Amino acid sequence: MESSKRFLGAIFIPFLYLAVSLAFADHHESAHPIPIGHGPKLGLSPDFYKSTCPQADEIVVSVLKKAIAKEQRIAASLLRLLFHDCFVQGCDASVLLDDSKGVLSEKNALPNKNSIRGFEVIDEIKAALEETCPHTVSCADTIALAARGSTVLSGGPYWELPLGRRDSKTAYMKLANKNLPPPNATLHRLIKFFGRQGLDKVDLVALSGSHTIGMARCVSFKQRLYNQHRDNKPDMTLEKRFYYKLASVCPRTGGDNITPLDFASPPKFDNSYYKLIVEGKGLLNSDQVLWTGKDPEIAHLVTSYAENESLFFEHYVNSIIKMGNRNPLLGYDGEIRKNCRRVNHVL
Repeated sequence: MESSKRFLGAIFIPFLYLAVSLAFADHHESAHPIPIGHGPKLGLSPDFYKSTCPQADEIVVSVLKKAIAKEQRIAASLLRLLFHDCFVQGCDASVLLDDSKGVLSEKNALPNKNSIRGFEVIDEIKAALEETCPHTVSCADTIALAARGSTVLSGGPYWELPLGRRDSKTAYMKLANKNLPPPNATLHRLIKFFGRQGLDKVDLVALSGSHTIGMARCVSFKQRLYNQHRDNKPDMTLEKRFYYKLASVCPRTGGDNITPLDFASPPKFDNSYYKLIVEGKGLLNSDQVLWTGKDPEIAHLVTSYAENESLFFEHYVNSIIKMGNRNPLLGYDGEIRKNCRRVNHVL
């Protein structure tokens, strides 16, 4: 009899544990449904600062509104900072570090020098966060929050942003030179650059849509106007009137002017970027090759986004979350910088 009780107990206890576990899981999922798309990496959560700095996003958006009102272009600059951070050893705010003892700043890498900007706005946001929630919100999450806020304030989609990244204690200048795609990249090279980050063709096309806002310097596309194949001839995929428009802004010799990446609606985050590509009016070579690169899957995505802005927004959100979840520093790795431009303790 005693042995029968032990046998039944041995069966009942694991069964009870399984039933309770399943019940808890169901309750947990219903209380906090996971949005469609890529869920947060273990350790990252949209509620990470819920108890320690619940007003973090409000603080970020408050500073952004003033900065964007002062200069519309800054929204695109801050969004670009996220990409240039995440493509180099993950989203760890290494891009924000200045040169110092033992640190070679990524700001001096060829793709970044005299190009990436918005550091002063990040400084202002971080100072406001430190005043309200000292030593709590990382610089890596500050970039991510600023990028989302800039997108939303420009008319783009909102997404549940997984948070909890920590900051690197060094920079990776060599990786910045290696991993950041140049504006004249071919489609084959773009696929390789994105593939290194665990990003696929859908991610490539969707995230390229960030160029629906922002400006580019002549140096980024002048090759297309005058010497595309090193033959002193323009890129024949450029629509003619668009070519003449660009040539008037960027003469063969002269200053390095800037022009909108999406001239149809420069300050608005929408799908006009894709419509322009289909018409032969993509500004950068890396934009236009999405259409002319002879990849049916990619060309189909461009057409789909041009015709359906909601689909573009849905894919964009999935892809930017996926990018932001790549290799974050978590737990006790890295640190929470007090000043985003330098590590807390310089040896």
